[in-house]
Amino acid sequence: MQPAPIRYSIVPSDPAAHLLEVRCTLPEPVADGQRFALPAWIPGSYLIRDFARHIVAIRAESAGQPVALRKLDKHTWQAAPVAGGDELCVVYEVYAWDLSVRGAHVDQSHAFFNGSNVFLRALGHEDRPCLVDIRRPAGHASSGWRVATALPLATAEPGAARRHGFGLYRAGNYDELIDHPVEMGCFALAAFSACGVKHEVAISGRHDCDLERLTTDLRRICEWQIRLFGEPAPMAYYLFLVTAVGDGYGGLEHRSSTALLCARDALPWPGMRALPEAYRGFLGLCSHEYFHTWNVKRIKPAAFVPYNLDAENYTTLLWAFEGFTSYYDDLTLLRCGLIRRQEWLDIIGRTLDKVCNEPGRLRQTLAESSFDAWTKYYRPDENTPNAVVSYYAKGALVALALDLKLRAETAGRVTLDELMRALWQRHGGGASGVDDDDIRLLAEELSGLDLRGFFAEAVHGTSDVDLARLLRPFAIRLQRVPASRTPSFGAKTASEGDGLRLTTVYDGGPAQAAGLAAGDLLLAIDGLRVTPATIERLLGRHRAGDVLRLHLFRRDELIECSLRLGEPARDRHHLRLLRQPSRLREEWLQ
Repeated sequence: MQPAPIRYSIVPSDPAAHLLEVRCTLPEPVADGQRFALPAWIPGSYLIRDFARHIVAIRAESAGQPVALRKLDKHTWQAAPVAGGDELCVVYEVYAWDLSVRGAHVDQSHAFFNGSNVFLRALGHEDRPCLVDIRRPAGHASSGWRVATALPLATAEPGAARRHGFGLYRAGNYDELIDHPVEMGCFALAAFSACGVKHEVAISGRHDCDLERLTTDLRRICEWQIRLFGEPAPMAYYLFLVTAVGDGYGGLEHRSSTALLCARDALPWPGMRALPEAYRGFLGLCSHEYFHTWNVKRIKPAAFVPYNLDAENYTTLLWAFEGFTSYYDDLTLLRCGLIRRQEWLDIIGRTLDKVCNEPGRLRQTLAESSFDAWTKYYRPDENTPNAVVSYYAKGALVALALDLKLRAETAGRVTLDELMRALWQRHGGGASGVDDDDIRLLAEELSGLDLRGFFAEAVHGTSDVDLARLLRPFAIRLQRVPASRTPSFGAKTASEGDGLRLTTVYDGGPAQAAGLAAGDLLLAIDGLRVTPATIERLLGRHRAGDVLRLHLFRRDELIECSLRLGEPARDRHHLRLLRQPSRLREEWLQ
């Protein structure tokens, strides 16, 4: 017999104060004092965020009487024992003012939340089914509000919601409960079908989106990815939750939905022609998060089976789960006909620029970058470019390299597509996670190749992958050329009023050799004032090897030093299709 469900209710109790009131009612609390905890992080965003800090008031009650509630640590509470057979209800307020894909945000215009921000976990009862009563805020202002979420409707319960309505929703367990973000408000809504699965797009915020253009393009993306892994799709319904703002970018994957933040100018507008760069980037973001429906939500690292929501979950495999996804996001746009081959090759070139221009790739391996995401990647500082390699960007390049190697050395018989399908077939159920060597071993099993050297160099080493060599059998030339003739200064700068602040000093560069440091305010070069408008002109009058006299402030102290300019940075990669025919290229980029 299925246990009685845990019942939750949630309502924007005071939108002007950005408050949500949440109730968690547990039918069978443990006899010696039930414990409750709020997750410390949200799956997909690998940083401890301590969501419990946003709980501003909390109390417990049973049978109409207050129950003592003691806080045990930063996100755990224990209620006093209650009489046998009585329910226990915890009532609390959550401050919701984080306008991001991972948070909760409430005002008079809308409410958005992720379950990990707001739903307490009844420890020991995580496998119980859950019912959630999503309630409309009081007042006439919310009379036109609707609900957008991929949470299943509680169709068998009195008070069950209808799609887009307030009322009862259900989840099979706590893990499912917190994997369905919710939007309430007056949003635009559009629907389309992909391989027989209903998909919807809900857009909040002011915008003039051409919904027909958007859904037409998204359908092509979704159908291509479903067919890559094989029909039927692993979900019966999918929702794109989009928040349009003046300037923003972000996405977070969920099992049957994704939360997206974008600039309103990145959405297609009526009459728009071609594919502007901003809209292409938004489609790439949608493609990335949709690919996660398979790769990380269902094919998981072993360290995520199950998630430990109280602490860091360390894995060395984010290069595959984020990097491979980053490879396929724009490749999907190419293969479903939204962009052309040269456009996609230009995207690969920019990814190469990003990776090769940061010295951190020579210090940190992809496996280390994955493991250290909790402390380094999501906590960047002025030295991050010197110490960290992106498991997104370099992971995408390794995915490209592995795809090229498999195709070339098996004469097209085995590809990364086959590897992804095999991972789906073996690990897609989620019960058995992917261990550190499983991807290499499966690729070797499919191809018959010895890939130990490739993985040792690309994943566990710090040398650059030789993509120029790997691309030759595909009749694609890779060249690296200087971005400009300006000699290298060796530092990244940011405008600060009319001044220039050094934000990163690159390892081994001229600025570091001269003793400059991040945070220094550059004032003058050779006695002439430096501004954001004049820096390139001043440097452009010199050649590599010239010595400059600099004046700068470090804190409130004036410093004078000399800097010898370096060679222009060779920081642009160009990939070009050669005229010669290539069967491998045609099969790859079809």
